Amino acid sequence: MPSGPSDISSSVRHLLPKAEGPGRVLSAVDGLERSSRLDPLVDSLRRVVHALPLGGARDALHGRWLGHPLHPVMVQLPVGAWTSAAVLDLLPGERRGADVLVAVGLAGAAPAALAGWVDWADLQKQQMRVGVVHAAANITAVALYACSLSARLRGRRARGRVLGLAGLAAASAGGALGGHMAYRQAAGANHAEAVPHLVGPGWHPVADVADLPVGEPVRRTVDDVPVVVVREAGGRVHVLAEYCSHLGGPLSQGTVSDGCVTCPWHGSVFRLEDGWNVRGPATAPQPAFTTRVVDGRVEARMEQDGE
Repeated sequence: MPSGPSDISSSVRHLLPKAEGPGRVLSAVDGLERSSRLDPLVDSLRRVVHALPLGGARDALHGRWLGHPLHPVMVQLPVGAWTSAAVLDLLPGERRGADVLVAVGLAGAAPAALAGWVDWADLQKQQMRVGVVHAAANITAVALYACSLSARLRGRRARGRVLGLAGLAAASAGGALGGHMAYRQAAGANHAEAVPHLVGPGWHPVADVADLPVGEPVRRTVDDVPVVVVREAGGRVHVLAEYCSHLGGPLSQGTVSDGCVTCPWHGSVFRLEDGWNVRGPATAPQPAFTTRVVDGRVEARMEQDGE
C-alpha cells in the first residue's frame, strides 16, 4: 500500500497508460480513474475521514450552509497567497511581503485540506482515485512551502525562492486535478440541476393514489423525468426528483422517516415537503414538485420562473 506522496506518485507512474499528442495528459488521468491500484489506500483513508469526530461541523465543511462545496472557496487563500508571493519575489525590496504571503498560504492550507478530505470521503471510487493524487500534489506543495519559509527565515533567500516556485508548480498540478474532478467528473456539482429545465409546463400524470404504498418511496416519471413519490398516511403525496443532487443516488431506493427521504448512497437527507437538504453531503436542495389529486390520480407540476 502506498504510504505517502512519493509512494503514490510511484504507483501512479506504473498505472497510467502511455498516450501521444494533445490528449496525453487527459488519457493519463482517465487511466488513473479506471485503475484499482490505489484502492487499498483510498479505502483506508475514507474510513479515517468518516471516523473523525466532526459532528455538525461536517455539514459546515461540506458547505451545506453555502449552497455549494466550501473547499473550492477555501483553496483561494493558499493559492492566491502563494501566487502573489511568487510575484513579489521578482520585485526588489518586497522580501518581507513575500515571506508573509508564504506563511499566510501555509496557514490557510490546513482548513482548506480538511474541507477537501470531508468532501472526498463521500465521492465515487473513480473520483476518489483522482482525489488521492490531487491531495498528494497539494501535500507536496505544502511541504515545499514549509521548507521555503524555513529557508527564508534563515536568510537563504535564493533557496527559499526556488522551493517556493517548486511548491507553486506542485499546487498548480494539484489544482489541475481538482479541476478535472469538478468539471470532468462532476464532483461537487448539483446532479439534479437539470430537472426544472426538462419538465414541461403544466400538470402531468404521476400515478393512481391507490397504487402508491403508504410511507414507502417509489419511482415514477413526470413528463418522462424520473421522480421519487411518497404517499403519507394522511393521503398527501410528495414528489421529488429521483436522482440525489449530491451524486445522483436513487432516492426511490432510500428510506423515509420524519417527513424526509435519505439517499442510499451517501446519506444525504431531503425534506419531502420542499426538497430542502437537511443533512449533507448534498449541498443543493432536491427539486420538488407541486402535487394534486384529481379523480384518484396524482398529478404534479414543476413551478416555472415567474409563477
